[in-house]
Amino acid sequence: MKSTLQNRLESGLPAITAEIMPPRGGDTDSALSKAITLSELIHGFNVTDGSRAIMRMSSLALCKLLLEANLEPILQLACRDRNRIALQAELLGAHALGIQNILCLTGDPVRVGDQAQAKSVQDFNSIELIKQVTSLNKGIDPVSGFLPDGPTHLFTGAAADPNCKGFDGLRRRIELKKNAGANFLQTQMVMEPKVLERFCKEITEPIKIPVLAGVFLLKSAKNAQFINRVVPGACIPESIISRLESSSNPIDEGISIAAEQVKSFLGIAQGVHIMAVKAEQQIPIILEKANIN
Repeated sequence: MKSTLQNRLESGLPAITAEIMPPRGGDTDSALSKAITLSELIHGFNVTDGSRAIMRMSSLALCKLLLEANLEPILQLACRDRNRIALQAELLGAHALGIQNILCLTGDPVRVGDQAQAKSVQDFNSIELIKQVTSLNKGIDPVSGFLPDGPTHLFTGAAADPNCKGFDGLRRRIELKKNAGANFLQTQMVMEPKVLERFCKEITEPIKIPVLAGVFLLKSAKNAQFINRVVPGACIPESIISRLESSSNPIDEGISIAAEQVKSFLGIAQGVHIMAVKAEQQIPIILEKANIN
C-alpha cells in the first residue's frame, strides 16, 4: 500500500504537511497531542532529526508512535550523526515498522548547535542517502547480492532551498536528487512567491518533481531577525520584518503572513509544508485564513 502522501502527490492532488519536533526528553504526550489536533488538516507529519544540531528524541521513535495513533509520519533522516551502516539500519527499521515516507537530509552543521564537542560523521550526503533508499527499494544488498526478505517500500523525499543564490548549482543539485530517486521536494522557508515561482518553473516543473513549499510562522520581528542570524540559508526580507515590527499584534500578523503564503504557494507548487515551531496550535487558524478546509 502506498502512503497517503504518495497517493496525493502521484494523483496531482494538493498536499499539506507540518513539522513536529520530538521532545527534549522521554515524554511524547505533548508532541502527539499537537499532531492529533491537526489530524483532519494535515496529510503527513515531518518528525525532525536533530534539527539545528540539538539533542532531541529520535525521529524513528516518534514516527512509530504517530503511526500507532493512525497519523502519517515522514521520517527525517540526517547524515550528520550516522555512518552508512547506521543509516541503512534506520531505513530497514523504518520499513519494518511501517513508516513509508522518508526525507533524506545532510543535516545542519554541528557548529550551529549547543554541543560544540560533538563530531560530525557525514559518511553519506543527502544524495548518497537517496541512492541508498532507491537501492534498498530494488532489493539490493549494500554489500553484495539481494536482500533476503525482498525490497523495501519507502517513498523518498529531499530538501531544497529556493532562496539559494547559486541558481545553476541549485538546479544541478535538484537534478541529482531526482536522478538518485527523490520523489518529492520539501523546501526551506520561502517568503516571496516570485522566488518559489522561478524555482518551480525553471527547475522542478521541467523534471516533473512535486514541490511542497515551506511556510514558516514568524512570531515577531525579533523572531525573524534571530532566524536570519542563526538558521542556515534563511533570508527573511526586510519588508516582512518591518510588517511584524509595526504591528500591534505581531503573532496575528505572522499568522496572516503565513496564510497569505499558503494561499499563494498552493497556486504555484503542489503543496505546502508548514513550520510553526512551538506554535502548532496556530496551524488551523493559518489554514482557515487561507480558505483551506
